[in-house]
Amino acid sequence: MTAEPDPESGSDSALSVDYAVDGYWLRQWHGPATVRVSPHGIRAIADAASPNAIRLPGVLLPGFRDAHVHLGLTQPRALVAGGLAAVDDLGGHPDRLREWARDDAVPALKYAGAFITAPGGYPSKRAWAATLVVAEVSTGEEAMAAVAEQRAAGATFVKLALNAEDGPVVDDDTLQALVDYAHSGGIEVVAHVQGSGQAQRAFEAGVDRLAHTPWTERLSDPFIREMAKPHSRFLAGRHSWISTLDIHGYGQRGRDFEAASENLRRFHAAGGTVRYGTDLGNGELPLGLNQRELTALQDSGVRYDALLRTLCLPGFGSAVSYLPTVPAADADFASWLMTVTVVTARDLLQPNFAVSATRARSARNGDVAVAAATTPIPTTWRNDQ
Repeated sequence: MTAEPDPESGSDSALSVDYAVDGYWLRQWHGPATVRVSPHGIRAIADAASPNAIRLPGVLLPGFRDAHVHLGLTQPRALVAGGLAAVDDLGGHPDRLREWARDDAVPALKYAGAFITAPGGYPSKRAWAATLVVAEVSTGEEAMAAVAEQRAAGATFVKLALNAEDGPVVDDDTLQALVDYAHSGGIEVVAHVQGSGQAQRAFEAGVDRLAHTPWTERLSDPFIREMAKPHSRFLAGRHSWISTLDIHGYGQRGRDFEAASENLRRFHAAGGTVRYGTDLGNGELPLGLNQRELTALQDSGVRYDALLRTLCLPGFGSAVSYLPTVPAADADFASWLMTVTVVTARDLLQPNFAVSATRARSARNGDVAVAAATTPIPTTWRNDQ
């Protein structure tokens, strides 16, 4: 999903195209605006709609990322069409993951490689684990070797299972050795925590992210507040949670869903960092952006700008999320996000892209024409609610 310059086409200035859009979002809303597209990427150049730019109705956002997928258990090449520009794979076969990372038809990929767990620990006994890779460790030395092996295979983070409800877990010394060694090499640690006390063990050892919002216990308010604070023990300067609320019932909300949602609501309210993630590959989840997950986050208080911060990559780069409309202020935000199309700089440099986008918008809305003036972003959407 990268756009490369054409060596026979001259300079970037000759290749660039300017678009006047209704708005864009980079940590906050801007618009109307003008963006410039070149073979090297996409960038905003003015917080005004240039009269010389091509009119492109709608909004540009950074690419959407699902921070918890298992490509080996799903259909990797279907995910871009489902609205995902990037994914973090949290457990798979390193050889296959390296192949997918080079495949332009697959979302931009970062991955953990093998599941690291105690001997006989989760997920070693699960049938689906046979298609992935599990590294069993029982000492600090073995844990460090497993981290080194994943890093050598191209991993940018590692995944540790701390599931005390489905088998043994590593002891505190092994856990700490794994985290310290990973951090010494600039590798973040992600943990699946399940069972009483496992979230606290992970946090106190310096685990950077939880692969799931905790759901097997209600975390105390003081502990939630501590988890939400910045701290130097984490590589990014603070701990974060990956949401994965919809796996608890797949739309049929029950006890586990409510427990996870209540923990996440308090973590977000305390200022904690939340990442959108679905555990795609686990059960009946849609191939791409998941409206149920978005709605569950909204219902947990993660709304508007806060929801976009969980979902969006840090900047535009060479692929962005294009949404062809600016709906009314009272429109459902999650439903609007589901109208996304992933577009690359190469797409936007096509001569007829704006014409095609305008026709698609008209077909969707029954419009006969697109207004020449841009539509303002709803004021209520500019608030972190």
